[in-house]
Amino acid sequence: MTRLDSRFPIFYSPLFLEHDTGLGHPENAGRLTATVDVLRSVPWAEQLQWIAPTPPRQRDPLPWVYQVHNPQYVSALDAFAERGGGNLDADTVVSAQSYEAALLAVSAWLDGVDWVRQRHRPAFVLARPPGHHAERDRGMGFCLLSNAAIAAHYALDQSGIERVAVLDWDVHHGNGTQALTEDSPQIAYCSFHQSPAYPGTGAASETGMHQNVLNLPLPPGSTWADYQPLLTERAVPFLRDFGPNLLIVSAGYDATQADPLASISLQPEHYEIFSRTCLGITSNVLFGLEGGYDYAALSRSVAATIAACLKTSAGERKFSPV
Repeated sequence: MTRLDSRFPIFYSPLFLEHDTGLGHPENAGRLTATVDVLRSVPWAEQLQWIAPTPPRQRDPLPWVYQVHNPQYVSALDAFAERGGGNLDADTVVSAQSYEAALLAVSAWLDGVDWVRQRHRPAFVLARPPGHHAERDRGMGFCLLSNAAIAAHYALDQSGIERVAVLDWDVHHGNGTQALTEDSPQIAYCSFHQSPAYPGTGAASETGMHQNVLNLPLPPGSTWADYQPLLTERAVPFLRDFGPNLLIVSAGYDATQADPLASISLQPEHYEIFSRTCLGITSNVLFGLEGGYDYAALSRSVAATIAACLKTSAGERKFSPV
């Protein structure tokens, strides 16, 4: 393996910054610029490989988008952006470049699937807009297209992948991802999330059409001491028993104590434990950005995730997730 081949891939494009949500919106371009700045300044920055996603004109992502979204919704979203955009709802903003950015974000997630499948090593998609709230017929919760669900269905059409698991550690339940995957016995969905909180879904009683959903709601104020037993005693057995060929992580970082939109008290270093635990299940892990709205906590948490991947690649696979 060459030095270039051993670098950790981050799929990123400046076009993601052009999804303009307006002054004061928490899901803004600064989330990515702050994270990029930190990743370019860490001591191990030379071990990162920045990869531009495949442009939609080279590989049309729409066939995969249409697997989970109503084509009429997608066309309406395109037309809405073409007219200059506006609000889909009170929280979800579309600008003139949002549709193009959303399609490129999907392409980045698909590229990530290809990378992980071919190399059996983890990758990170640093893209926006996020996706796990987007439903078949509508965008919501800052999300336009359901990136993780699209990537999961895409993966099942690729050779060597028969089962895909999605782990969603964003502080909000991924209602869209669950709705768009729970009818497939080849996809499992597991979510850690604050409850009560937006969007009000994700009860523990929701187990999917094939017992393929595990929701792990936690009350406001929860800490790592509350997460730890759920991770080791519930999430890991659920995911291991499913036996995924690919694990997709909806990597939201808004469960940090500093985040302004929730009330969970994790620290950035806990995402290194989360990430190492994922890599203990399979080396085929694709991490993709969802939420996280405190710049410093978000940047440090993403760095912790990638650091876990680099350490594991260097041979530190033996670890305790507790």
